[in-house]
Amino acid sequence: MKRLILALALGTTVAPAAMAEPAPAPSVKALVRQAPGLRADVLKLALDAASRAAKQGLVKRSNLLTVIDYSIPSSEPRLFVFDLAKRKLLFRELCAHGKNSGDDKTSFFSNSPGSLATSLGLFVTADTYTGSNGYSLRLKGLEEGINDMAWDRAIVMHGAYYVSREAIRALGRLGRSWGCPAVRAEVAHDIIDTIRGGSAVFAYYPEKRWLKTSAFVTH
Repeated sequence: MKRLILALALGTTVAPAAMAEPAPAPSVKALVRQAPGLRADVLKLALDAASRAAKQGLVKRSNLLTVIDYSIPSSEPRLFVFDLAKRKLLFRELCAHGKNSGDDKTSFFSNSPGSLATSLGLFVTADTYTGSNGYSLRLKGLEEGINDMAWDRAIVMHGAYYVSREAIRALGRLGRSWGCPAVRAEVAHDIIDTIRGGSAVFAYYPEKRWLKTSAFVTH
């Protein structure tokens, strides 16, 4: 500020660095080019939802964004982790869905305890623990009536043997969880440690009721 006042008093110009503007938001096109299979419109919804949540103080680590597109079959990579600050894709991985959400393709989602189904919507990552599924990451659902029972349902991210190319060759799809977004055991620890502690996770499917009523998806 002192430099700016002095420059104005002397009638001189100020170096561009002194007037630098904030870095622009990451380009959807630039990010989606790094993520084969992910559609630009889905990523845009995820970015907007995460931004809304961050403005409400619900997301602490706004430089990270995980998108799970359940409209993509389980036999194809459908979990994408982005470093938004570096404008870089960090992970593109297989991801299981709940036993009662469908076979290779999903068709049913639920927020109800005991449903053994996947939930949609915006989540925020919490802490980690080691349980029956090994190293796991707790997820807090932010959308009332859509995924806000995730904590009580113990919907967590964890590694699983049934998330593998071997499972796809044997079954024509991944194995299925009890509603958790399970990933390959070989990468689970790295993904969990990357996104833990307050980053956004956006679980997408073109489910009309959710898209119409969500507090975070742009209507």
